[in-house]
Amino acid sequence: MSVLSLPDSSDTRFKLLQCWLKNLNMAVESIEPASSDASFRRYFRVLTEGRSLIVMDAPPAKEDIRPFIGVGDLFAAAGINVPNILERDEKQGFLLLSDMGSVSYLQGLNSETVSPLYQDAIRVINRLQLNVDTRLTGLPIYNEALLSRELSLFNEWFLKGRLRMFISDKDATILQKLSNILIESALEQPRACVHRDYHSRNLMIVESGNPGVLDFQDAVVGPFSYDLVSLLKDCYISWPEIMIDAWVFEYHKAFCSKSISLEQFTKWFDWMGLQRHLKAIGIFSRLHIRDAKADYLSDIPRTMNYVSCVAKKYSELHEFDEFLHTEIIGRIGEVTSE
Repeated sequence: MSVLSLPDSSDTRFKLLQCWLKNLNMAVESIEPASSDASFRRYFRVLTEGRSLIVMDAPPAKEDIRPFIGVGDLFAAAGINVPNILERDEKQGFLLLSDMGSVSYLQGLNSETVSPLYQDAIRVINRLQLNVDTRLTGLPIYNEALLSRELSLFNEWFLKGRLRMFISDKDATILQKLSNILIESALEQPRACVHRDYHSRNLMIVESGNPGVLDFQDAVVGPFSYDLVSLLKDCYISWPEIMIDAWVFEYHKAFCSKSISLEQFTKWFDWMGLQRHLKAIGIFSRLHIRDAKADYLSDIPRTMNYVSCVAKKYSELHEFDEFLHTEIIGRIGEVTSE
């Protein structure tokens, strides 16, 4: 990712943020960018009176901080370690948060740490599923319309936008058939509270209550395999397939109903991952084309590899697998970051 730097003097949002902190009577000793984000939100780390805090800047015209506040309360009540909200200004789009540190799972994962860190993260998924009553949350439902809209990102922003492909009637039929298969699989799964972006960049390594969980504002009620596949088939870091299979086996053994076979759960897991990875490739392409954020292009090959592996694994996906390798894979090397 690109190096973070402080905004320049023309950044009016940053000036507003500084004024807001001043009005809170905070003695700001230093302020620096804390992390980058794929949305329009920004985060700054503030040192004040010897302690470190985080300020979220969410421009109201582009971001609504109310879901972050509501879901944060919901997750905290479920025993999930999320930042405490210390001050808020919904009108201006500012939040002052407790600081969960600067070491993400992405930074701390290696062959020695992955097992204990993933055990912690998987326990949190289970806690979220057990402790949140999906009938009472008021969260959006991960329904057919939303799943379909997400899949369309791959067609519009990656195939047409990034690869500049012409989608023939035959191609459209293959893609629609794939969409129908993946949506049907997602909707037949048991429902649970879903973080929806549960990966190594949004999990922080903390001393107590690991992991610290961030970026939860898009939570929904949806397929119960979603967060697990987000974690184990991460767009930003990958592990050997034999390790992923072992984690899926252990999750199924520990947390799945006896009525759900390992074969069924694995298929749900794989196909949910395929839906998510196609969406992610579309989003990475959109970030480059629309928002001039080219850093995410480097994550497309890893994410596409997940897609390819699942497509060739199942006979139901044979048409898409053939389309993928004859029409798409070869074109990826032809495009540049421009």
